[in-house]
Amino acid sequence: MKRLAVLPLLLIITFFLPIQNALADTNAARSATPSASYTSSWESVAAINDGIDPPSSNDTVNPRWGTWPNTGAQWAELTWSSAQNLKGADVYFFDDGGGVRVPASWKLQYWNGSAYVDISASYPVAVNAYNKVTFTQVSTTRLRVQLQSGAGSVGLLEVKAWAPDSGGGTSAWNPPANLVTPLNEVWQHVESTYPNLYGFRNYGWDQIMANGGSINYCVRWDTTATVTAAQRDQIHAALARQFKKWMDVMAGHNGWPYANVPVKVVGWAVRDRAQLQWSDNSVDIYVNNIRENAPQCSEPCGRFFNQSGQYPNCPGGASHHYDMSLWLTAGFGGGAGGDWGQRIGSEYYMSNLNADNIHILLHEMGHSFGLDDFYDWTPTGQCCFLMKAGSATQITEFDKWMFRDWWRHLKSRYGL
Repeated sequence: MKRLAVLPLLLIITFFLPIQNALADTNAARSATPSASYTSSWESVAAINDGIDPPSSNDTVNPRWGTWPNTGAQWAELTWSSAQNLKGADVYFFDDGGGVRVPASWKLQYWNGSAYVDISASYPVAVNAYNKVTFTQVSTTRLRVQLQSGAGSVGLLEVKAWAPDSGGGTSAWNPPANLVTPLNEVWQHVESTYPNLYGFRNYGWDQIMANGGSINYCVRWDTTATVTAAQRDQIHAALARQFKKWMDVMAGHNGWPYANVPVKVVGWAVRDRAQLQWSDNSVDIYVNNIRENAPQCSEPCGRFFNQSGQYPNCPGGASHHYDMSLWLTAGFGGGAGGDWGQRIGSEYYMSNLNADNIHILLHEMGHSFGLDDFYDWTPTGQCCFLMKAGSATQITEFDKWMFRDWWRHLKSRYGL
């Protein structure tokens, strides 16, 4: 099904991004507290583990850590509350071609409980790329990047500290052997075509984690039809059932922290209040707020419009916010989906309220969590799966593992 290419998550262009470790390693840096020997007042040491992959060493858009005008020996450090088993690191240097340059030399050190110990390894010095270092596994609560300045002061854009996945069975990354190759092909395709893949912070994963394990919806009723209270409740129930199918894929898998993810519909947007044939106050109602030629739920309450997760102008406060919209449009064929929610035909949805699989909605929900379309290529050995529109009407085993692969690559941003 088609996606709306005007929205951030859904814009697909060719832009090659750094490829993360192919193994099921975890970037432990995301759960660490950063510190440094010195930080320029206009820079931020928090940049070194914010999870944003730099576009270049002279990144002028994202936060950076730099020591200008200080030179000589400088360091940046990651500290954890408990010991981490580490086996490698990726370090991206800040180099603006002026006052901040790549170091003359550098090394990693770990804290052994009483002193910093040099890590024996090969240390490349490259611009516009991660400098990858592998070493014999160490257990530590601190990892330090020790830098010696050269042509200028020094700085870092990102540090990744790799810990081996210690899980086993269903808790680890263990796809069936016949799916390993196609899954790798899919992720490589994602990394080469999604702009700001790792920097984007409004995937469905982010929304659930920000809420502590739940998701809020608002319904955009883009039709002239009326809705009874009973139909409203059926619409809500069908939405929750379909969302649960994706969440059941994750239950008990690879550190996913939630056994259940409740779905709550907090509002409805409509052109005419008379279309909604109920008088209770179970949901917020937004009347004749037209955007994109369709009723729109309050923008101050929408996460798509407030990706900081703060809703100071939302009537009723943050508890009335919505993460996604279920946009039901009369006469709409196919579907669209993204971080903003899902759009499908109202007639199609209403005629499938009791269906086990509302497959167009399931497909578009997949997009909300980052899953791609497969209009112009098919992974090795695969023919029919939900995200290849028109080839399956339910979540297949391949869909499940593609979904889990997104979690595998993003979970470190939540300290997991």
